[in-house]
Amino acid sequence: MNPPFSFDLQLASPRGFCAGVDRAITIVERALELYGAPIYVRHEIVHNPHVVRRLKAKGVIFVEEIDETIPQNSYVIFSAHGVSPFVEERAKELNLNVLNATCPLVTKVHVEAKRYAKKGFSILLIGHADHVEVQGTLGHAVGQIQVVETVEDIPKVKVADESKVAYLTQTTLSLDDTAEIIAGLKKRFPQIVGPAKDDICYATQNRQNAVKAMAKRVDLVLVVGAPNSSNTLRLVEVAKAKGVSSRRIESAEELEHDWFIGVKTIGITAGASAPEDVVQGIVKKLQEISPSSALEEFSLVDENVTFGLPAELKIPTVSQEQASS
Repeated sequence: MNPPFSFDLQLASPRGFCAGVDRAITIVERALELYGAPIYVRHEIVHNPHVVRRLKAKGVIFVEEIDETIPQNSYVIFSAHGVSPFVEERAKELNLNVLNATCPLVTKVHVEAKRYAKKGFSILLIGHADHVEVQGTLGHAVGQIQVVETVEDIPKVKVADESKVAYLTQTTLSLDDTAEIIAGLKKRFPQIVGPAKDDICYATQNRQNAVKAMAKRVDLVLVVGAPNSSNTLRLVEVAKAKGVSSRRIESAEELEHDWFIGVKTIGITAGASAPEDVVQGIVKKLQEISPSSALEEFSLVDENVTFGLPAELKIPTVSQEQASS
């Protein structure tokens, strides 16, 4: 028999879906409405198994490469993480109808990579080499871009001209993640240049800031998200860096009573690709474990960012003049 527990809950805000994720999922759902199943998606549309399962049930087929027996003239969606120009060209060769769900903030990094490459700069991309976003960005400046994952990588960097070096960053890292590396690069390459604005996603930073503030008020932080979600893993690290126990979970079924021994307050947040109904399911389960729980929304900042859909998926608007005719 499980011991009785009594803890309060703090629900971080902002949490969960960011504008880029919301846009990507809407693109897939809108494509299903307009063109019918099957719709093909290269890579997971966002890194969350709940989202992927739900879309599969509606007729979405996920593939890792577009060469995977996709019939000609099929509709293919590029995930929020972006792709290289090679993938775009290959889609044209295969006569596929492409809908691009790349997050606009990732597209911004691609544009900067091409701009620096055109000027003959050596580009240093701060990020995780095995992340799909980084792999896509590398394709936009082939031969002129290399990945820097840690401070220890800086001495290994080789450039053609130390007066023409630029850096970019993976969007799902935080300012804290990149600050030390950027400082190290500036020390080695005094003339290095970077983007006019940080490439860090606003949502990544907002969620991390909320966890930092909430960590002062709780004994345990639960982060809802998938193991391959970069921003989710960073949230766990941020909480632990603040000296608070933190665990990543994907669903209420993963909750274990041993986690709550001696815990008086639990903070809950979610990575940028975690659905809100999953978060609420975890809250409900925690309230069952501790029926006297008080639930408080811990709000740090309001997010009102939205990204528009591709033109071909927008619902036509009817003017008053047309409506009255």
